[in-house]
Amino acid sequence: MSSSSSSKTSSELNPRTMHYEFMGPPGAFAISFGVPFMTYALYFGCSEQTGGCPPPIDTAVIIDSLTSLSWWKSLWDTQATLVYLGWYAFTVAAWYILPGDWIEGTPLRTGGKKKYKINAFSTMLLTLGITSGVLYRFGPQALTFVYDKWVGLVTASILMAFVQGIGCYLASFREGALLALGGNSGNPIYDFYIGRELNPSIGSFDLKSFNELRPGLILWVLIDIAMACEQAVRRGGKLTDSMWLVLAFQSWYVVDALYNEPAIFTTMDITTDGFGFMLAVGDLAWVPFVYSLQARYLVWNQIELGPINTALILAVNGLGYYIFRASNGEKNDFRNGRNPKNLQYMQTERGTKLLTSGWWGRSRHPNYMGDLLMAFAWSLPTGFNTPITYFYVIYFAVLLIHRERRDDEACEKKYGKDWHKYKQLVPWRIIPYVY
Repeated sequence: MSSSSSSKTSSELNPRTMHYEFMGPPGAFAISFGVPFMTYALYFGCSEQTGGCPPPIDTAVIIDSLTSLSWWKSLWDTQATLVYLGWYAFTVAAWYILPGDWIEGTPLRTGGKKKYKINAFSTMLLTLGITSGVLYRFGPQALTFVYDKWVGLVTASILMAFVQGIGCYLASFREGALLALGGNSGNPIYDFYIGRELNPSIGSFDLKSFNELRPGLILWVLIDIAMACEQAVRRGGKLTDSMWLVLAFQSWYVVDALYNEPAIFTTMDITTDGFGFMLAVGDLAWVPFVYSLQARYLVWNQIELGPINTALILAVNGLGYYIFRASNGEKNDFRNGRNPKNLQYMQTERGTKLLTSGWWGRSRHPNYMGDLLMAFAWSLPTGFNTPITYFYVIYFAVLLIHRERRDDEACEKKYGKDWHKYKQLVPWRIIPYVY
């Protein structure tokens, strides 16, 4: 422990949380059940097996199912659970075995810096290499079990998130643990959900950053590939152009995130939030099984878009990606002391600088605008026969607006009156002239 941390008491390093988010313990309790519920609901509410997207609503059938012990037992699948545990173990082994640089994160309240191993991209390459070999040897039918065992895989991922959430909460009471400023309320329901410990680790293995990029994000791509395999088997080896677009867009997004892994260590998830059930269930269950909804829908709704519609959707996604990458590039250059575009900035009393031109002069979160355009492009290949495949866009908009509000509140406390001056210079939150 650094000398600065040793001079501080535990209560000084880990002050009591005085402000709740998500409407406090009742909201945390509701979301802890609501996220798993929605993950299942998006399957049963948009599924070939249940009769459509959405299926015909029969209240009597729903009540009979929910009151039947056999229906609840059907959510469990031992084979699917073993497959999921095997996948998670593979990603952990890849983290340990594959080489990677070690980089330092942002300064901690202890005065030190945590080190992170960078090999998520090589883990992705290894995974795709093994998957390619399996498909070459056994054909696309080798991965169709993912479609058949969807519910069991969802259950396994939710249980893994719950176990990690409970484990990290209990482990956070050990002596010397550095807690998240927002996760030390003293209410067990809230702290379990929001995350009590900032960086729960086993030796050099940091659980939060590992889950953020590896088991869920890479599984998302594998699920998309599996859905493409299911469609290919049904169509005699051919894929629709809509499936190709979804597979390309989402795979590129994940590969780009993994290739730029160091950028994650300046995000709020890593620097500020604790690791609890909120991040665990989001990383392990929500991301792979909700974000792949479009690919699963296209398995049985085999839409051919044609060249014109394909080109238009490509343009929407390309514009979103350009805004996302260009704005993040400006931010990262500026944070690292570089300003190749000679962007204008505002000097604060704290000694830091805030960009006021370029993409960051158009809005305070232009990268979110790019994210939303890409999310819209991922849903467009599913057509307009159902709103359910656009759930991701709506959810993502709500998520980003919430994040923007959290960031605005944090910057208000950090910069004070300088933040008010900055908001006068850059008045738009995400989308210029809209919001």
